[in-house]
Amino acid sequence: MAFLKTILIILLVYYLFKILIKLFAPKILNYAGKKAEQHFREKLEGFNTQQQPQKSTEQGDVIIDKNTTRKSNSSKKVGEYIDFEEID
Repeated sequence: MAFLKTILIILLVYYLFKILIKLFAPKILNYAGKKAEQHFREKLEGFNTQQQPQKSTEQGDVIIDKNTTRKSNSSKKVGEYIDFEEID
């Protein structure tokens, strides 16, 4: 009799858990989505304030901003080329 009572309690807890998840999952996901959106907005605002302010220029002035990055042209020999032949 105790075995059936244990199985009944396990099933009751399982179905109760399923019902509660169906009720509260949309609210929890909505809350998490709003928090994520708020976090990204704060990061975006921080990124925009880090940008350098534009200098006031007169009409006709040309400004060229270059971000040069150096690529390392490595001509080092990595190893030796080995040619394999098929033996029949």
